[in-house]
Amino acid sequence: VAFLTLLERKILGYIQIRKGPNKVGFMGLLQPFADAVKLFTKEQTLPVMSNFLPYYFSPVFSLFVSLIVWLVMPYGLGLVNFTMSTFFFLCCTSLGVYTTMSAGWSSNSKYSLLGSLRAVAQTISYEVSLALILLSFIFLVGGFDLCLFSLYQRDVWLLWFTFPLSLIWFASCLAETNRTPFDFAEGESELVSGFNTEYSSGGFALIFMAEYASILFMSMLFSLIFLGGDLISPFYYVKLVMVAFAFVWVRGTLPRFRYDKLMYLAWKSFLPVALNYLVFFMGVKTICFIYML
Repeated sequence: VAFLTLLERKILGYIQIRKGPNKVGFMGLLQPFADAVKLFTKEQTLPVMSNFLPYYFSPVFSLFVSLIVWLVMPYGLGLVNFTMSTFFFLCCTSLGVYTTMSAGWSSNSKYSLLGSLRAVAQTISYEVSLALILLSFIFLVGGFDLCLFSLYQRDVWLLWFTFPLSLIWFASCLAETNRTPFDFAEGESELVSGFNTEYSSGGFALIFMAEYASILFMSMLFSLIFLGGDLISPFYYVKLVMVAFAFVWVRGTLPRFRYDKLMYLAWKSFLPVALNYLVFFMGVKTICFIYML
């Protein structure tokens, strides 16, 4: 996560025709450590009117959820192997909503509350199309285990068959992780800093560690579902980094959405396409099943 922040700052620097961090250590490699030390040694401030327990534990729980979802990574080495890993992933992404909501509400600030409400509405809306796309692939591979995806893509990537779905999945991942152009939860222009207005030092660091951990996880999932590959091969991790690079590239390229266009995209563009693909895949599997009989 630390080096992903460095990569992001470097890429954004070159996109904006400047250097990015290059002073601390060789080529700025020690910059993340300097940031971590600075953030975690700052004084922990507490808003007088906040609800202490939810305010204090929301960032911790947020990072906990972002890290525990990594359990579904399908190693081929006989480590933890989930047969219901897709369900576990959906449960963890749904839990992420509560951390944002409690962080915004317990800060007892109008900006934070508005930011968290925006984030919750957005996350729930885009989770629907995310779940439907995942369901399409569950029908296609015939199981809930993520290991099946690498098994089915030994010869050809699913990306070539389902290119529109991959674009919708990527855009929904951007919305799920509150990234540009969907970063309404952190709307600086109108909400000061969004749901994390009242957080500083360690709490702020934990919130953004959680965000970048979930970006890495979504990159891993995209690579696994659409680009296949074994998790033991180094090429798989090259693909993961390329998807993470795409997250940053989007941030450097696109402006923030207009807020009233947000739900239009989720419910009137993504949802119909995801539903059509779901029905199509169900039909394909039914025809295959009848043919086998």
